[in-house]
Amino acid sequence: MASMTVELRSVDTTQAALGWAGGHTIVVDRPEGKAGGLGLGFNGAQLLGLAIGGCFANDLRYVAHDMRVELGTIAITVTVELNGDPLLMTGATMTVACEMLDGSNAEDLIAKASATTMVTNSIRNGAPVKIQAIGSNGANSG
Repeated sequence: MASMTVELRSVDTTQAALGWAGGHTIVVDRPEGKAGGLGLGFNGAQLLGLAIGGCFANDLRYVAHDMRVELGTIAITVTVELNGDPLLMTGATMTVACEMLDGSNAEDLIAKASATTMVTNSIRNGAPVKIQAIGSNGANSG
């Protein structure tokens, strides 16, 4: 079983957070004027959409490599539907355009990537998420 860890920490003088994995960083914030947000980075719904679309963009490249075909331009749009209180993602729609450099149709490639894409399939399968609180002294509080 593989695993990976990301870290997030508050950014001084803001209410935003800086997230990182390895040498890559991202700023997470609420929209300006919402619960102290300054609009400095992506909100949760945007991150969900980026996770869905970004993972799929990578998977298209993995599948193309395995099929020994070359891709040109990839264009992905993800719309995340939100509803309820608390607000939840109730669905997402992803449109995919993928240029095959040999001129062939990309439908088979897209179908294969859809069958193996980690983020979308994890959401579809309802992967459990545990939340463990750690007290201010670093000890588990639950």
